[in-house]
Amino acid sequence: MGWLGLDDTDSLKGGCTTEVLFQLLEDLPDTVTFRNPRLVRLWPFAKQRTRGNAAVAVELITENETELLTHLDLWWEEHIVSLKGEVGTSDHSERTQYPADPGMIWSSELIVNEAFYKSAVSSHIELQDLPEVTRYWGGNGRIGATAAVLWPANQCTYEAIAWRDNEAEGRRQLDDEALTEVEDLKDTFLCRNPKLGTSLLAPRGNSPVLFGIRSWTKEGAQQALEILEQGKDTEPTKGSLVFETNQATGDHLKRPIEAVVRSKSILKKGHVVLETSEGTWIAFRQSGHIALLSQWVIKGDMLIGNGLRDEENVLHLELLKVKKSVSEQKRPLCIRCNKSMKSMGKNQGLRCKKCNLTSDRGWVEVKRIPPFKDWVQPPASSRRHLSKPLEEK
Repeated sequence: MGWLGLDDTDSLKGGCTTEVLFQLLEDLPDTVTFRNPRLVRLWPFAKQRTRGNAAVAVELITENETELLTHLDLWWEEHIVSLKGEVGTSDHSERTQYPADPGMIWSSELIVNEAFYKSAVSSHIELQDLPEVTRYWGGNGRIGATAAVLWPANQCTYEAIAWRDNEAEGRRQLDDEALTEVEDLKDTFLCRNPKLGTSLLAPRGNSPVLFGIRSWTKEGAQQALEILEQGKDTEPTKGSLVFETNQATGDHLKRPIEAVVRSKSILKKGHVVLETSEGTWIAFRQSGHIALLSQWVIKGDMLIGNGLRDEENVLHLELLKVKKSVSEQKRPLCIRCNKSMKSMGKNQGLRCKKCNLTSDRGWVEVKRIPPFKDWVQPPASSRRHLSKPLEEK
């Protein structure tokens, strides 16, 4: 009995590490069984990651470990080695693409290493930083494979994944009635984009995955899987699995950070860069309420934020809240017309342009009320896989 981890077998050209694991499990010797498949999301800023940032692991049960390792050696050579070097391009990718560099590890026992896992979901890790395991194959993918095996699973959610038949091409076919039924189940979450009314279950791009359904419980994931697979208009699948995952756990985040805004820059596309007492923070336009709140703040406002720092130590905001806003100076309103008064010149007071009433008061302090009084986070379609929905906090 032991644990197998696998990562980095896909590229923008296609493929999916979950599907490679599925094929590996289908080809296991009759003397080997499996349980507890895992899908573990990692640090999204890793430079050499391929299309996704998820690694997989599974517990394998056998009375002959030597025979199993011999089988894994052969399967690695016949099915995974050829995936090395695959790289694709995409008009939707703004980052440099690296060739796939698959990695696989075997640990004869489950080793829990929370410190290593926390590093894997929040920072950069080098191959030389990996703890020792019983056997390993390949290159850079060993990092994710190791993290998936060493994940302590203190909290978890589940995802049911089904893969398309090998002959399937073009637009994915999912039964509409079954989709609605799955979305209405009490345990499923992040099934639909509430703003656009579109489903979030089918992946975009070239992938063998037909759909993935997230659930708070294993039973809910299994129920949703059966409903959608058996939908009369759902295309045939070649198989499916329910994975235990770290998605929607917030494992990647540390304690929230308090900071004072020093300056603000709104970029052309609507992204907002905040220079704060705790470094540079960035809110992307796609982050919805976070971007709107970031556009509203001014110098002196005290914020509480959280997110991941990239390789340049810029905090990418995933949660944001105004702790204290500074007042704003404005011209007083005319007591007759309720219109903003205008300056008559330096040291000459103010005048109402409508009724000509004058005043000596140059400025008044106006309290600023944030557009959102509590925490905000990106919409479901723009949220990181690891982000915990606010309603579950």
